[in-house]
Parts: sequence; C-alpha cells; structure tokens
Amino acid sequence: MKVIRLIMAALMAGLAAAGCSSNETEVIGKPQVEVVDGKYTPEIMHQMGKVSDPQISPDGTKILYGVSYTSIEQNKGVRNLFVMNIDGSGNHQISASPKSISNARWICNGSKILYLKEGKLHCCSAEGKDEVEIAVEGVPAIEAFELNSTSDGIIMQISVKYGQRAKDLHPDLQKVEARVIDNLMYRHWDHFVEEVPHTLAASIKGIKDGGAIAVENVKDLLEGTEYELPALPFSGLEQLSFGKDAIAYSCRKLTGRDYAFSTNADIYLYSTGDGSTKDLMAGLEGEFPGYDTEPAFSPDGRYLAWVSMARGGYEADKRRLMLLDLSSMAVKELSCDFKYNVDEYVWSADSRKIYFTSCVNAVEAVLEVDVEKDCSVAYTPAADERTGDVILGNGVRRITSEDCWYDFSSLKLVPGNEGKLIAVNASMMRPAEIVSIDIASGAVEQLSHENDELIARLATPSMDQKWIRTVDGKDMHCWVLYPPEFDSTKVYPAITICLGGPQGTCSQGWSYRWNYRLMASNGYVVILPNRRGTTAFGQAWCEQISGDYIGMNMQDYMSAAKYLKAQPYIGKVAACGASYGGYSVYNLAGVHNGLFDAFIAHAGIFNQEHMYMVTEEMWFPTWDNGGAPWDNNPVAVRHYTNSPHKLIKNWNTPIMIMHGEMDYRVPVDQGMAAFNAAQMMGVPSKMVLFPGENHWITKPQNSVLWNREFFSWLDQWCK
Repeated sequence: MKVIRLIMAALMAGLAAAGCSSNETEVIGKPQVEVVDGKYTPEIMHQMGKVSDPQISPDGTKILYGVSYTSIEQNKGVRNLFVMNIDGSGNHQISASPKSISNARWICNGSKILYLKEGKLHCCSAEGKDEVEIAVEGVPAIEAFELNSTSDGIIMQISVKYGQRAKDLHPDLQKVEARVIDNLMYRHWDHFVEEVPHTLAASIKGIKDGGAIAVENVKDLLEGTEYELPALPFSGLEQLSFGKDAIAYSCRKLTGRDYAFSTNADIYLYSTGDGSTKDLMAGLEGEFPGYDTEPAFSPDGRYLAWVSMARGGYEADKRRLMLLDLSSMAVKELSCDFKYNVDEYVWSADSRKIYFTSCVNAVEAVLEVDVEKDCSVAYTPAADERTGDVILGNGVRRITSEDCWYDFSSLKLVPGNEGKLIAVNASMMRPAEIVSIDIASGAVEQLSHENDELIARLATPSMDQKWIRTVDGKDMHCWVLYPPEFDSTKVYPAITICLGGPQGTCSQGWSYRWNYRLMASNGYVVILPNRRGTTAFGQAWCEQISGDYIGMNMQDYMSAAKYLKAQPYIGKVAACGASYGGYSVYNLAGVHNGLFDAFIAHAGIFNQEHMYMVTEEMWFPTWDNGGAPWDNNPVAVRHYTNSPHKLIKNWNTPIMIMHGEMDYRVPVDQGMAAFNAAQMMGVPSKMVLFPGENHWITKPQNSVLWNREFFSWLDQWCK
C-alpha cells in the first residue's frame, strides 16, 4: 500500500505541475480501495468518487464536470475537474489541486474554463493549463457564480453582514463575547445569523476578444438590505435567471419574526440597464402568497417560467410549473392537470417545450410539457396509481421509462442536438454518474464510470418494490432491499426506515449519510415505506400527514413492519429514522406494543411543546402541528397532547439516540431529553453526540463512527 501511495502522489504532483493547481503537492486523488470478500463498508463508501455538476461545452462536443475524492485519514474531501467527449469517450482529469475547485464553467467559446478556488475566481485553458486568478475589486469570498448565455455577464453569491454585533453597540468593549438579540431567526439550521447571502451582478470583459479577463461594474441586487438572495439554507443561484436586459430572481423580502412565519417569496425583475427592480407578482392576475422560486427565461425571451406553491406558510404544497407570457403578461399553470410536483427544469432550444424532473411513484423521472398546452380545464388522472399507469395530463409526456429505477437531476440540453439531454442519475445501488438521455425514445446511456470498477468488486444486494395494504385499505409503495446472496430459507434481521421531512419520498437516491445498500450489505432486509406524507403519489397522500403526525403514517410504518414479520425469512425488526424519522421512532417506541425489537433515532423531535419554542422556521410547525402549544383548536391540542415525551412510561425497547450539537433545526437537547428519559425508565439506551455536526453527519470520520455505532447497536439487539 505504501508503494501505491507513492505512485499516486507522484501522479498527482505531475498533474499539478501541468494543470490548474497551486504549488502545493499534497493532492487527494482517487484511492486504491481494498475490498475483502466483496464486503461493502462505510470506509469504502466514503472512498467512492463523487461526480457532480456536468457542464456542456458551447459547441456541444464535451462535458466538464467535477469529482470529489475523500481522505478518511485527513477527514476531508477535495474536488477536481474532468473532461470527456459528449459520448463519454476521452475521459481525463485536467486539474490536480490540493484545494477544491468548484463551479467550473466554459468561457471564450469553450477555449477556457472559469471556476472558484478558495473563494476566488480563477481561469485556465480548456486543457487545464495556464491558471490565473481573476481579482474582483472590493468583493469578499465568492461562494458561487453563474454566467449569462454570452458569458459577458456574471452573478456572484457572497455573504454580507447581518445586524449589529455586541461590539458595534458597545464600542468600548471590543473583546466582548455576547449576542444581543431582539428578533426571531437569530439562528438557522447550524449557525447564528450574523451574515446573509447577497448576489452581485457584473459584466465581464475580455471574453470575446481573447484579452485579459476582468470583472467590472459590480452591483449588489439587494444593496442596503438584510434580505437573503439566494434564500437559506438550501437555495443556490438557480434562484436567478439572465434575460436580455434583466435578471429575474426569487426573494423573500422579509426579516426577523416576519421571515420566521412566512414562505412568501416573490419573483423580481432587476433591470441591468437602470438598476431598477419591480415585484413581478404584484402585476399578475391572481395571488401568490407562497413560495415562488426558480425563475427561468425562455431562450427566445418571450416567456418566464417559475415554480410556485399556492398557499403561504406551507412548504410542502404542490410545486406548480407556471408560465408568464412577457408580452401579454398572461400567466398559466403548465402543471394544472399533472398531479405530481415539478422539481427542476430546463427549456428546449426552440422555447416550445420544458423538460423537467418529477418524483412519480417513488422514482425521479424526466418528463416534458408542451408550452402551448391548453390549461383552461384541469382534470384528475383516472388511471391506476398503484401500477404506475398514470395519465400525466394534457401535453405532458414521460421521457424516462417507469422501469428505469434511477433518480435524475442536473438536466442540460446539448447545444446543437435538441434530441439529447445530459443529466446525472443515481440509485440505491450506485452513486451519481453522468448520463445522456434520448428525448424521443427515453433511452439512457451512462457516460461517466467513476465507480464502476469498485462497485463490480462488491457483493450486490437485490431490490424490489412492494405495494402493501394499509389499515384503511389503501396500497402503499415500499422499496425492499435484500442482503447479497439472499436465501429465503434463512432468517434475517430487518430495518424499517422512518423517513424524515415529514414530506419527502423514499426514491432511488444515493446518500452518504443513510446508505441503504450499506444496510443491506450488513445482512439486513431493509424496507422503505412511502407512508402518508410522501410526495410522489399526489397531493392528497402528501397532505394527510399535516395535523396527523400520530395517526395514519404511524399505522403505515407498522403495516410495513407487520408485512416483514409475516415473511418466514424475517426475524427481529428495528425501526430507524432521522429528523421527522427520529420523531417517528420516539412515537413508535411508545405505541408499538412489541412490534419492534430495537430503535435508532437521529436528530429526532422528542418534546413537541419545547421544540416549537426552540426551532427557527416557525411556518413549518405552525402549519403541520395545527398551531402553537397554547392554541386551543382540536388539531393543535391533539398533536401536543400526544407528544412522544408524554408516552415515555410505555418505553421498554432498546433505543440508541444520535444528534449533532450544532443542530439548530432540531436542537440537541431534544436528543438529550429522550436519552435521559430512557435512562430514567431503565430502558437499554445509548447516546452518541457529535459536537461539530449539524442536522446531518458530514465529516468522513464522524460518518464512519456513526455507521459503526449504528450497526453495532442493531447487531446487538437484532442479530
């Protein structure tokens, strides 16, 4: 192994000398992974290459993308750049930097690449040579950027100061350590809000004439405000779109308590000519009190599309695809008769269609919609949802097939080839790879093969989907994974996965946190119920969970577990989940009546009354819980009366609790209270806390430990 490391170091040093890199030579490259008897481990999982952000060259012949490699020993990962031909051939690495390279984009008609490294813009040739740093005067660290279609305009995300520090209020106390707070939203997910994102717009010279590249005329779209652009914590520059003489952007222009209780984000138009801004929603027919996000101008400039939620304060409302004719200012919903959510989307080159992804019956599929469709009459699909044979709506066509069990994302249309899309897809069996999609036939071809060789050496679990009958006679979709070399004459322990959210879907995604292939590879049958509250089966199935946390979805989990226990090859069954899934575990611990043999809760809500007063995004519990703990309406009273902490006398099943101490969404004292209560009741229990982690466990060594503790606990009580 030492010889291999020396060879890899020499190779990376050589690439660094030739490509976009600094003078440092300690580069995290693709590791040589040892596999013993085909066993898949957490260590192997973190040594897989992480493929991301494919970008097609302007002439449509090449794909630029990034791969992150992780060093468990150094407890970090580093991302470098690769290029391949549009058909996947000629794949090669063009950078070998010891510092991560991100946000790479083609410029100068594909002869150069612009990217970020350590918060600064850099440029190199298309071959990865001749790196130079591009200074942007007066601009602090750049967190992300995007270019317009001609690459002579740029938007850049930065962080700006929010509010006043204690030392600002008391200039004579410059060493003070305190926060003075007089409003809500003072912390969010994993940080105290002392900075917020803003987006700068600027012009770039030197792109067309081949001269020195410079960024000029920098303007803050939200100058003088403390609003967020893009919105925290999940949004990026997909919230902005370049038009001919304007930039459309989504923004929730609220702060403090107003921000905490509202989801009202509008679409704004910023004039690149005179710098004026107008609220597009204010001039449209109808009301738009909910999230309005992800605007995108059509290539011909005639239309603006965006994603809209109809109701304010409800973050899991249907994601509708809206279309605005900019000449007539007429607006219509392209998803009026489409029962599922519209996730990400991209325009066709002729502006006549929109290609989009949507989670349909637990698979993130690629579809298309005709822009000229008649939206005057909406209708309800009258097909068999259970089989997946669903009428999708007028003018909507599914491109990827129903038996293509992959989740697709990062859609890009190939320039000069309007019949082909480039995307990323993943499944529970493998991480993300770049693929091409034939729009007419739906044929999918894998182009990158970053992890093929490693996965081929691993023993492979099998996977199936089941439709399980619920207590009220409905059919619930479940994915089921079986251990490698599964033998139905043997007996296996099982895991019931309790989904977070609560709105979300158990689809064909790959996770480096909750990795279901890893669970199956450790000898467990894994069932993932798409219980009430999941988003891939229509809005009625999704909405049922709001105000009924203790009801039907808990019965759905128990229906899935009873299905498992009825199989002759299943022995003991555990329930495991994170966030709302952790809440589900705490609730099930008080009501399951011996159905489960062990529990694991990560970042779960234990005391709903206390949680309401220590979380931050107040629109969420206000909607889903029916109000505050002091409200007297029947939904709120039922919800808080049945908080898991009030069922602690019923706990008698071994439980392990994990939590990140920097989790401000579900603060760590929720996990500590659950553990303390379990200990007081004499229930076998264990707690694992991560001081430097938030709602998720992200650092490589922490993740390895998390998995070791996870399987150690399950093995102790279920094997």
